[in-house]
Amino acid sequence: MRVLIVGAGGIGGYFGGRLVEKGEDVTFLVRQNRKQQLDETGLVIESVHGNMEFKPKTIVSGEPAEPFDVILLSTKAYHLQGAIEGMKPYVTENTMILPLLNGIAHVDELRAVFGDESVIGGLCFIETTLDEKGTVVQTSPIHDLVFGEFSGEQTERIKKLESTFQGTKASFRLSENIEQDMWHKYQFIATLSGVTSIFRAPIGPIRDQEYGVETIQTLLEEVGNVMRSVEAPLAEGIEASQMDKIMQMGYNMKSSLQRDMEKGLKTEAEHFFGYLLQIAKVKQLRTPVIGTIYANLEVYEAR
Repeated sequence: MRVLIVGAGGIGGYFGGRLVEKGEDVTFLVRQNRKQQLDETGLVIESVHGNMEFKPKTIVSGEPAEPFDVILLSTKAYHLQGAIEGMKPYVTENTMILPLLNGIAHVDELRAVFGDESVIGGLCFIETTLDEKGTVVQTSPIHDLVFGEFSGEQTERIKKLESTFQGTKASFRLSENIEQDMWHKYQFIATLSGVTSIFRAPIGPIRDQEYGVETIQTLLEEVGNVMRSVEAPLAEGIEASQMDKIMQMGYNMKSSLQRDMEKGLKTEAEHFFGYLLQIAKVKQLRTPVIGTIYANLEVYEAR
C-alpha cells in the first residue's frame, strides 16, 4: 500500500519511520522548512526500540503525487484545518484517512470534508518529541498504534492495512471496537491533561495531596458523565480502571498539554475541554472542574 504521513514530527516521524524500516512505500507531506531539513539531515530516530536514520520521500502540498491508499494524520488539533487543506489533493474515493489525534471532535470535521466512508478510527500511545535538531526522540517502552473500522467490521481494506502494518518494530493493533477505544483514551487524556495543567505539576505530586486525588476522581466522573450524555460507548466501571492507571503512572509523568504550556506554546484546550463544555451546556450538566480547567487554559493562551 502507498502510505502518506501528514507531517514528520514525533508521532508521524516515528511510526512512518518504522514502516520505512520494514520496507513499506511511505511518503511524508511536510512544510517547506521541514522538507529542507530532512533533505539535508535525513529523518533520524533515537528510540529505546532501536535507532534508525534514512532519507525519506517527501512532498510539499500541491506537488504532484500518485494516489495514496492510506493517510496517517497526527497533527495537533489546532493544526487540523491546515492539514486538511494540505492533504486534499492526495485523497481519492479509495483513500483511507487514519487520524491519530486525541479526542473525538476531529472525526466529524474530517467526515464533513472527505465523507464518512473515508475516515477510519485510530489512536496511539507513545512518548515522543522532536529535539532542536529535528530528531525524533522516543523514550518509553510503549509505542502502540491502534486502528479499525468504526463499524467494527473486518473489511477487506482494513485487513489489507493490517497486513501493511504487521512486522514492524512498533506495535500496530487492529481493534474490533475502535470507537470505544477512542472515547476511553479521550477520557484518560482529558483527565491527565486537565489536572497536570491546572496544578502545573507532574502527576506524582498531585497524587500526594488528598485534594489532588479528589480532583482527579471528580474530573474523571465529570468527563464520563458528559460522554455518557451523548451515548459514548464507555465500558462499565471505566472510571475505576482509569483511576488505577493514573495512580500507577510514573511519579514525574507529565501530559503533552502541560509540556506545551511550559514551552509557551498553544494548547488543545478547545479540542479537549471546549468540546466537552459545549455538550454539557446543551445537556444542562454541571461541570465545575472541567470549566475551571478550560478557564485556566484560556487565561494562559490570552497572555
